[in-house]
Amino acid sequence: MFIIGNFLIAIANVLDIILTIYSFIVIIAAVISWVNPDPYNPIVRFLYRVTEPLLRPIRKLLPFRLPVDISPLILLLIIYFLQRFLISSLIELGYRIKGGIL
Repeated sequence: MFIIGNFLIAIANVLDIILTIYSFIVIIAAVISWVNPDPYNPIVRFLYRVTEPLLRPIRKLLPFRLPVDISPLILLLIIYFLQRFLISSLIELGYRIKGGIL
């Protein structure tokens, strides 16, 4: 059973790294949106393509419109929750399956 435990721990660590990188991408995209970026710039297009699929549903769920877009902040809170709850739970489950002590 230690193989399954190690697998869960590895998956949790990879997910944690992916979520951390994505949170930095969301922060960079939010900062770039404050200025008037060139929409044809490859970096701006990449940031838009990567962040917009998750930001658009959050914007639709917000019942009010503010002068400042708070959807990146909400997405960062969701990512933080996933890192603290899901990742920690997967790591703990992996150690319990493995039979080790945290």
